[in-house]
Amino acid sequence: MPPGYRRITEMVLVPARSTARLAVMSEKTIALVTGANKGIGYEIAAGLGALGWSVGVGARDEQRGTQAVAKLRAAGADAFAVPLDVTRDESVTAAARLIEERAGRLDVLVNNAGVAGGGPEAPASIDLEAVRRLVETNVIGVIRVTNAMLPLLRRSAHPRIVNQSSHVGSLALQTTPGVDLGGISGAYAPTKTYLNAVTIQYAKELGDTGILINSVCPGYVATDLNDFHGTRTAEQGAAIAIRLATVPDDGPTGQLFDDNGVVPW
Repeated sequence: MPPGYRRITEMVLVPARSTARLAVMSEKTIALVTGANKGIGYEIAAGLGALGWSVGVGARDEQRGTQAVAKLRAAGADAFAVPLDVTRDESVTAAARLIEERAGRLDVLVNNAGVAGGGPEAPASIDLEAVRRLVETNVIGVIRVTNAMLPLLRRSAHPRIVNQSSHVGSLALQTTPGVDLGGISGAYAPTKTYLNAVTIQYAKELGDTGILINSVCPGYVATDLNDFHGTRTAEQGAAIAIRLATVPDDGPTGQLFDDNGVVPW
């Protein structure tokens, strides 16, 4: 097992209605990764699966989710499909019910699903509907999923939440002379700043629960969000999320990280 990683083997009590299958599942760490059918999300799921975890592959497109699960299973991972559209209440509720019925709890939630602007983002001329769409997915979607999964996370002995953020969401970096974060971003970057603020507030609320929550920056990864213009691979971008998903009980919470350590807000 790579240095810094952990494997949870504790038995966790599950509700009386649980089946024998849940007792077996309780010996494994149960994770859910949203937006996991491709790109960074897929590589996060693959990395957690390589640790012996049981990983829910959250995907809005059920067919693509099923295909991703098949690929992960072929590589030896214990993966299962979780149909999940983070913008729809009923979809998120159904996803929480699926995980409860399958495992009785959730140990790790990785909020990876997100969308980019897909067009000019100068604030003075931006399409307001585009702004609403990004906020709905990148911020409200994270809150929606997190709140639906919190009851399951509270049943875990070592609960973790990882929110996929970005360097462009750092106000400190955005206002530091000489730091190049790309062009003007009137929608995408602010949603990541908003997400960082939400992460801090969750950390404050959950401070005495044992639930550790952090935001991570994958770096400039080549994905369909940037038409594959990034300089890093999806596997490289996934590494920091895997690292924060596996921090020990005395690990950090309420912070922003990249591969080099803490990133200023």
